Amino acid sequence: MAHPLVEQLRFTRAEFLRCLDGLSLQDAYARHGQMNCISWTIGHLADHENRIFVFLAQGVVVQPELRKICANGCPPSTPKLDDMWDAWREVTANADIFLDTLTTERLQEHLQWKGKALDESIGTMLQRVIYHYWYHLGEAHATRQMLGQRNLPEFVGDMNDLPYRPH
Repeated sequence: MAHPLVEQLRFTRAEFLRCLDGLSLQDAYARHGQMNCISWTIGHLADHENRIFVFLAQGVVVQPELRKICANGCPPSTPKLDDMWDAWREVTANADIFLDTLTTERLQEHLQWKGKALDESIGTMLQRVIYHYWYHLGEAHATRQMLGQRNLPEFVGDMNDLPYRPH
């Protein structure tokens, strides 16, 4: 069984997918003011997981182009929706290889970059990714509402998928 914090990330990913179910191409590329489009957001979240759980944790390089088009501070873009979903699926599958190894003890450790321990523990970085998802999940939901979509999922979904369990 995965660590409870990893289960939280997986639940959050499932909520992200549920929020974006039925997203049209037109809506995936819509931008409101300075908000990024939803296709960019999918790639952006994939990039975050990719950097931490794939590259830093495992030394594996997948989807290196995400950094160029979906990182914070990049010029606004509307990457192809199918490409972003493909990248997200590849990254999360590779991230899960690392995430499945995590224990309470391991979550307290720090990943290394260029021979130096990073400031945040693995557990803190995992929490940051979860909260990052929820931030953009709400943003994507708001974007869909601004586009006039009705009958969108209500949040948070079925908690039977993630009941409380003592640690």
